[in-house]
Amino acid sequence: MQQPHYIGSFFLTAFRSLGGSIHERESDRYEIPHVPVVIRNRDRIIGTRESILKSYERVTFNKKLIRAQGKPLAEFICPGHPLLESVIDLISERYQDLLKQGAIFIDELDTSEKIRALVILEHSISDASITRTGTRRIISRRMQFVEISEDQTIHSAGYAPYLDYRPPKEDELPVIESFGVPEWIARSLEETASDYAIQHLVPEHLAEVKRQREPLIDKTLQEVHNRLTREITYWDYRAEQLKEQEQAGRVNAKINSAKARARADELSARLHRREDELNEERTLTPSPPVMTGGAMIIPIGLLWKFEGKTHTPNLFGCDTKRVELLAMKAVMEYEKGLGFIPRDVSAEKVGYDIESVIPGTGNLRFIEVKGRVKGATTVTVTRNEILTALNKPDDFYLALVEVEGEQTTVRYVQHPFKKEPDFAATSVNYDISELIQ
Repeated sequence: MQQPHYIGSFFLTAFRSLGGSIHERESDRYEIPHVPVVIRNRDRIIGTRESILKSYERVTFNKKLIRAQGKPLAEFICPGHPLLESVIDLISERYQDLLKQGAIFIDELDTSEKIRALVILEHSISDASITRTGTRRIISRRMQFVEISEDQTIHSAGYAPYLDYRPPKEDELPVIESFGVPEWIARSLEETASDYAIQHLVPEHLAEVKRQREPLIDKTLQEVHNRLTREITYWDYRAEQLKEQEQAGRVNAKINSAKARARADELSARLHRREDELNEERTLTPSPPVMTGGAMIIPIGLLWKFEGKTHTPNLFGCDTKRVELLAMKAVMEYEKGLGFIPRDVSAEKVGYDIESVIPGTGNLRFIEVKGRVKGATTVTVTRNEILTALNKPDDFYLALVEVEGEQTTVRYVQHPFKKEPDFAATSVNYDISELIQ
């Protein structure tokens, strides 16, 4: 699944932090006049096959924008591209120690008073192919996030939960220092998080990689088998034909039966070798998840308590649990009424609340649900939700549900957002009436 806006958001900031210069020339298409030496040198160290250029006339993170009428062809920056891989490697090296030290984040959408721990795990899957260094080839590496509460309740935190949190402000630090780090967070949470990942996240990752790779391997194996088998059959027949001619005293000056037989044997060996390689690619082995960092998540409600502030529900459009549940129920019923098959995925924190299957096609509709009491004027949307909408522009719907008592009114908005929020933004408030219009 392509995630151009997640990749672009990271790359633009990381590349500039490494001394690179990048400028937007057309919408979501950029010029890189100079790639710093440190990035080009890193490519040589990590050993990607394709070399990094000193400059790029155009790059894009969206496959659909590689070609633009009257404009230069753009290089597609995606996972596996040496420029992106080198930037990731350098950023990981520079900030790995900080990641392990941990951080403190504020969750502005959580009005409770319960601190949570965010644990960052790295997990990879290898196939049976051996690299030049003698190690197994890693075909998929993923950062996975889990959140743990004081009562040891644990759940997946989604793809990039940190994007919806913010760092503490300067005037909040004394308050945070006053209640310190809870004892249960000070203890090592690695074992708890790793056990959860091994039971839930690793099997999901492995199954996803298998679903993506096995059909491609099967198709490649079938094509290789058909092509080489045809050639082997031809050269087998040719060898026998030449042998009969030689026995009859008619010698071919260009090729003899021995060379034709050798060619058939060579192709047969190539077929077996390629089959072995593809079977190695099919053999997948997950590595144990490794904790690479963590953070303490402080709900805004706890800060308000220590600062003596009173929470005003209307500030958030009365985003109470009751309203949320009524809104979710209304949208689930609405989707069923349209003939779709909805599934509640709100707990998975994937950037939307409902995944709705379109019968007969297997295609999905992604719906983010926002419940508001009648009269509310604004809706708060997280950075993750905005990026998800931009990544799935034709399949994402923002469902605005007006709640009055037990009555609900559902309105859908497609293409609700026009651009990414600023890199430091964790959420954006939108005027409901403007979204509906």
